[in-house]
Amino acid sequence: MKRALFLFQLTALFGFVVISPSARLGQDRDLIRHFDYDQKAPLGIKQVGVQQRANATVYDITYDSPKGGVVPAYLVVPKGRGPFAAVIWGHWCWQNSSLRNRREFLDEAVMLAQSGLVSLLTDHPISRRGYVEIKDPLDERNATEFLQQVIDMRRGVDLLAARRDVDRKRIAYVGHSCNAAVGALLSGLDRRFKAFVLMAGTTSDTITQSTKEYQEFRQKIGSEKLDAFTAKYYYLDQGKFVSHAAPAVVFLQYGAREKFLNSERARLYAAVVSEPKRLKIYDAEHALNAEARHDRIQFLIEQLKLRPLPDSVITAIPDLYQPPEPNQ
Repeated sequence: MKRALFLFQLTALFGFVVISPSARLGQDRDLIRHFDYDQKAPLGIKQVGVQQRANATVYDITYDSPKGGVVPAYLVVPKGRGPFAAVIWGHWCWQNSSLRNRREFLDEAVMLAQSGLVSLLTDHPISRRGYVEIKDPLDERNATEFLQQVIDMRRGVDLLAARRDVDRKRIAYVGHSCNAAVGALLSGLDRRFKAFVLMAGTTSDTITQSTKEYQEFRQKIGSEKLDAFTAKYYYLDQGKFVSHAAPAVVFLQYGAREKFLNSERARLYAAVVSEPKRLKIYDAEHALNAEARHDRIQFLIEQLKLRPLPDSVITAIPDLYQPPEPNQ
């Protein structure tokens, strides 16, 4: 049971975790080339459905993934002509959550449309049709899916930047859990983002490697096999990137009632992030809480120069439910 729980923590909860075989922090060409793709390729946008809301239109769309297949997404567009600021939202990966998909932040995105915000909410590969859950921690998909999500999010920026109603200088990223790790990597990779909100996620594989839980897991699974696997994918270490996020502002949100990402580790992960940055730890579990949501929205309003919203509108958004962990 303990082994199954830690596998869940490493993959479903935080995203893919790799350990750097060196102390290199620079972003040389050999490091970033792994995230190259053809930005000039057609986006392949297809509209599946559309829903009219009071202050926005919600488009159900897909766009082509450079790694194959399509990315299901919601595109939330405010009423009016713009130019609007924009946010790409990445949901959490809590294994048994009904909102482990693009719907996690939909209420926030629709509400923020009142402030003049275009939102793109995507499905992670684990939430796409036909996905087969990974059971082996050394399955290559642990790495390739993380890589795909990074590139799919960059493709999402291409989609937003191609719109005439989007201000390219006001694009931000919000990621929770596994998609916080994706955002940490993106922060030092793609300079089109002005700001990041990273919610309850890892920012450094070196710090993760130093934990007692990881070392116990390493011994159980076989140190040589795991070390070889992580060395192969050294370039997925978020710490190599988030330490170079500047000039983008990074807002880190953590819950004090986490088992793994507790307050002490939150501070260690935050220390890796370049300035300017903000850190706030809430009396909450991995789902965080209403206070964190309020702070997140106010941060986006400030950084993207959005129209203010009444607190009553923000507090009307329902809290994210966190189901009990599997095997508990």
